Amino acid sequence: MSSLPETVQPVVEPLRDEKTASTATYSQRKLIWRRFKKHKAGVIGGYIVILMYVCVFLGEILSPHNINHRYFKFVHLPAQRIHFFSEEGFHFQPFVYGIQGHSDRSTGIKTYTEDASKRYPISLFVRGDSYSFYGLLESDLHLFGTGKDNPMFLLGTDRFGRDLLSRIVVGGRVTLTIGLFAVFISLTLGSTLGVISGYYGGNVDNVIQRIIELIFAFPSIPILMALSAILPPEWPSHFVFMGIVTVLSLIGWGRLAREIRGKTLAIRDADFVLAARVAGARDRRIIFRHLLPTMLSHIIVIATLAIPIFILSESTLSFLGLGIKPPMTSWGLLLSEAMNIHSLSLYPWLLIPGGCILVAVLAFNFLGDGLRDAADPYSSR
Repeated sequence: MSSLPETVQPVVEPLRDEKTASTATYSQRKLIWRRFKKHKAGVIGGYIVILMYVCVFLGEILSPHNINHRYFKFVHLPAQRIHFFSEEGFHFQPFVYGIQGHSDRSTGIKTYTEDASKRYPISLFVRGDSYSFYGLLESDLHLFGTGKDNPMFLLGTDRFGRDLLSRIVVGGRVTLTIGLFAVFISLTLGSTLGVISGYYGGNVDNVIQRIIELIFAFPSIPILMALSAILPPEWPSHFVFMGIVTVLSLIGWGRLAREIRGKTLAIRDADFVLAARVAGARDRRIIFRHLLPTMLSHIIVIATLAIPIFILSESTLSFLGLGIKPPMTSWGLLLSEAMNIHSLSLYPWLLIPGGCILVAVLAFNFLGDGLRDAADPYSSR
């Protein structure tokens, strides 16, 4: 029997390249984070989302004025300009000029000009209007401003002379928080019913899917308007807030449940599920200890992509007067100030809350796209 020459050695090819070998010991969470960092749009969206939530959390501190303080002398004032130069030359500390109002007797429209004889320097950590920080702390310290009762309206004022910048910062807390609460409730309900529907199938699946189809059979906006109209008008603002969250959750859980159901159908016959059944695990343990944790990354992606839908829904309801009620405010309620052509033509700065909604929706969509690509095991990133 012939044998191979001693000089001939068997060729052993590497099973993995260096890139694959370097990540072979990574956990699933670390692999997802590694792929997500390469998604530039997703990372930028994540930074914007974090920045927005930090700003709205510190809303009263970042706001130069109290959101309910009315400056009747400065009704519908355009955005003020920040200056570094005056007749005296350059100033290291930025400032704004005083304001002079003039009424046109023929049109009744009030116009404003800068009063160069009055200069208000913008400082950090100044004393201004008093506020209550989440009911825990009473203070009058603001991050920046020109002092109490001094005019500084960087984004202009509304029809009552209230500072638009302060109302946008504080109002964003309501809009963004409603998105989080609504997606949490709808995701809890949708994930539970979706995994039950996909796991058991049969009559259970048919009943749940028919309920979802019944919800989808009606246009969402009329249903939201009808459910919002049921809320008693005498309810306080925080009750209305929770009512809007409940309404949005009841409408939005169906789409999430269907996506979770499809994912459950794909993995319910996987080896680890069959092994749990053979080991005598109960259905509840299989659902909540095996199926749902396996789909956690997918659920996070669904939640991130669902938040913009709830933000737009709340903004729509508040814009139509069926959502958040004063004295609480939100971006949708602020945008309702620019509902007619007259306001748009004369006071275009009232559209700024709409730009905030646009930025928030795009940021969440970019973040959700990045998480979706990162959670995909077949992603090329």
